Amino acid sequence: MSRARVARRIAAGAAYGGGSIGLLGVAAVGVLLAEMQIAKRTVGGGAAPLPPGADGLYGRAFGPDEPLRLALLGDSTAAGQGVRRSGQTPGALLASGLAAVAERPVVLRNVALSGARSDDLERQVSLLLAQPLGPPDVCVIMIGANDVTHRLPPTESVRLLASAVRRLRTAGAEVVVGTCPDLGTIEPVYQPLRWLARRASRQLAAAQTIVVIEQGGRTVSLGDLLGPEFAANPREMFGVDNFHPSAEGYATAAMAVLPTLCAVLGVWPETDRLEPARRENMLPVAKAAAEAAKEAGTEVTGARAPWALLKHRRRRRLPVSAEGAAEGSAGGSAGGSADGPAQARGEGAAETSTSTN
Repeated sequence: MSRARVARRIAAGAAYGGGSIGLLGVAAVGVLLAEMQIAKRTVGGGAAPLPPGADGLYGRAFGPDEPLRLALLGDSTAAGQGVRRSGQTPGALLASGLAAVAERPVVLRNVALSGARSDDLERQVSLLLAQPLGPPDVCVIMIGANDVTHRLPPTESVRLLASAVRRLRTAGAEVVVGTCPDLGTIEPVYQPLRWLARRASRQLAAAQTIVVIEQGGRTVSLGDLLGPEFAANPREMFGVDNFHPSAEGYATAAMAVLPTLCAVLGVWPETDRLEPARRENMLPVAKAAAEAAKEAGTEVTGARAPWALLKHRRRRRLPVSAEGAAEGSAGGSAGGSADGPAQARGEGAAETSTSTN
């Protein structure tokens, strides 16, 4: 069965309350469990530091304009586990980049939780919507890896994600979802677990894309954590525990999500016009979801139902001084200054990267 058909079945099961649709055949379960025990002895050989707090105001140098409000939700990838400096987290990198592109200050609030599965999204969304200032302007969700490793039924996983996106969109927030990363890229995971993990995570990513598009959000495929760099340089791109990304890995991921984050707010210089030379196309949603799951960094945007736009946006370098962002308070205090990222205007943020997917 094609990945598009499997993804559509999972999404339909989530929407209509069908039974759990397994990502892996019954015959593979015994092998998977045995290999997982071996992988657990290897993965996590080092202790990943807890995610540093990065909430606060970025782009203060752009003046007194009403700041854009950015929120991050999801698991340890969204939280930034594996790095020690707040400026190295994906939240800080995205807030700095958004401020530089939009030329407006950005307030960041990160409610992601290390180890979270999709069943924690309801709590995270409730935290955001309970804020006195109302919902954020845009939310970035990164979720799915723990759903696969903890065997959360895929229909339940995508149902919970769809509910979270629906609540945020109803409240008026734009939503960008970084879909389930390709767990087959984790270096200590051996065959056949590597193949099974890749298959399971890509099928979940495709199903996530379908339900997010149906709820009015956009997706970016995290795939092998956004680019061949991870496969070619795993020692540099993964952190000390061989599981979470390193600072270089998070920067690579953030650089691929940033164009979609800016585009959904209408501040990205590129339009949604398709460029065939860049292998962009309009496809049925399920087909677009399956194609995106195969190539990291691919954006899927809803068009006229049942069609979706498959885009490969040009990446731009993140502000070179993003690591200079001061840490904010856990409550999202505006005291978390990022004057350094703001001053990168016209430098790193405005320079087109040589990596264009």
